[in-house]
Amino acid sequence: MHWKTLSNLSRFKDIAVVLFRYGFDDLLQRLDLPGSTVVEMLGKVDLSLTTAERIRLALEELGPTFVKLGQIMSLRPDLLPSELIEELSKLQDEVPPVPFEAVRSVLEESLQQPIDTVFSVLDPDPLAAASLAQVHRAVLLREGTIVSVKVQRPGIRRKLTMDLDILAVIADRLHEQSEDLQIYDLPRLVQVTRRNLMREVDFRLEARNIRIARSLMDEDDGLCIPNVYDAYGSERVLVTDFIQGTKLRNLRTRKLADPEALAKIGLRAAVKQILEDGFFHADPHPGNMIVTEDERLCLIDWGLIGRLTEKDRFDLVDVLSAIVAKNSEALLASLLRISKPMGAVAHRSLERDLLDVVDSYYAVPLRELNVGSLLMDISTLLREYHLQLPPDFVIMIKALITAEGSARQIYPDLNVISEAEGSVARLAARRYKPGYLWARIKNTVSQLALLQRELPGRIGRIADQIERGELNIHFRHENLGDLINSLENTASRVTLGIIIGAMIIGSSMIITTGAGPQLFGFPALGIIGYFISAVFGLWLVYNILRSKRF
Repeated sequence: MHWKTLSNLSRFKDIAVVLFRYGFDDLLQRLDLPGSTVVEMLGKVDLSLTTAERIRLALEELGPTFVKLGQIMSLRPDLLPSELIEELSKLQDEVPPVPFEAVRSVLEESLQQPIDTVFSVLDPDPLAAASLAQVHRAVLLREGTIVSVKVQRPGIRRKLTMDLDILAVIADRLHEQSEDLQIYDLPRLVQVTRRNLMREVDFRLEARNIRIARSLMDEDDGLCIPNVYDAYGSERVLVTDFIQGTKLRNLRTRKLADPEALAKIGLRAAVKQILEDGFFHADPHPGNMIVTEDERLCLIDWGLIGRLTEKDRFDLVDVLSAIVAKNSEALLASLLRISKPMGAVAHRSLERDLLDVVDSYYAVPLRELNVGSLLMDISTLLREYHLQLPPDFVIMIKALITAEGSARQIYPDLNVISEAEGSVARLAARRYKPGYLWARIKNTVSQLALLQRELPGRIGRIADQIERGELNIHFRHENLGDLINSLENTASRVTLGIIIGAMIIGSSMIITTGAGPQLFGFPALGIIGYFISAVFGLWLVYNILRSKRF
């Protein structure tokens, strides 16, 4: 997509201004954003801030799409360095609320009836206002139940789409022009963000996630998940039970009667969701946890979830077992089985570095060991060795870190290992149960039988194609955009140089003839040729100096 095809140039100017103010001049030069040439007169923020801090502040200033981008990317330590991940986790998603009349309009359009026929009470003052939606307390007219009504901000989908299109263009351009940024695969980052954001603004998916989570919840878990009222929900509206309580981030934990029990409930629930259910809340931070007056823990905001297949969970158990046994060979084999290589991998060097990471955690007392942080350090090491973990596996690591942090906010002395042992043992034992083994054998035999039936036909079709000369081998070149642009620029400059030279020679020949009409005593056509050659020559020199490639 070329810059000229993008309609909202004012938004590009806004982005250029923010990038310049936060000291990202080099990005502006690489991007050549519309409006970037007029922002140099603006002042800059304190450049003594770290790069990660300036990125966070710039994202906050750029608005909802970029804040959500940062929040989603904070869940991906496989794609970004740890210091940036830590800073992005601080992004605040609190914005001024929209007027109640706009909320009423969205509700009535979604319900297809006046709100007075659905709610006996609807508080015009929101309980919370975020970049994508805001939440109001209400009472259902028919059920008489107090509920939370989550309403999407008007026009937010259009704004997200516009900003994501701009982000895609910026990511493609940076990926092509900057080799040092290609390791982060910026186009893929934008694709991940687009997919997750479009899911978040479809509240029907969040309602489905809540139903699944409630179906997997055990009565003795001690965890509370609000019920969803599907009859009143839509893509832009979500109605759930109202949870009366205090968000964990605002809670004074010293006033709790039994903080240890509450912390164990939260951590056990997170571990069970990950290891036993394979369906987990992707961001269980203190803002998404409510503690009721009777000290029950309720988990809200199920817009982002993660999934692990049974094989994923078995692979995770293998990784944890290798870590506990300090078996570097088994740990390396498990990680190589899980991850996808993006280039050549130095196995011996990676194995030594893995041992260094594991040894650094063995010096910590067992009750203080942070399993999530250990897994994140391992994932960071894999990224440095160009090994890519499955996205949900990495989201699981970040979710586990967040759950551990939330639990330790309630009770700092919580022993994470002992709380996770039960789920790990149950999952490890399940692999060797006769029923599971028999199911795996039947599945393998079924696949072999299917392959035996299809293989002769496939070989026959390939042989026929070879005989008819129809077998083609296709090569796909990747990451050649920068080279192609350089070749095109070089060819254009050479061509323009040849044209300028030809014009100078032609003008000189005309000057020597003395043919009329005359200008300043010389043939006018020759003078005009010299002038045009001079303009083109100066423009070519300026263009070369401006690009700083000479």
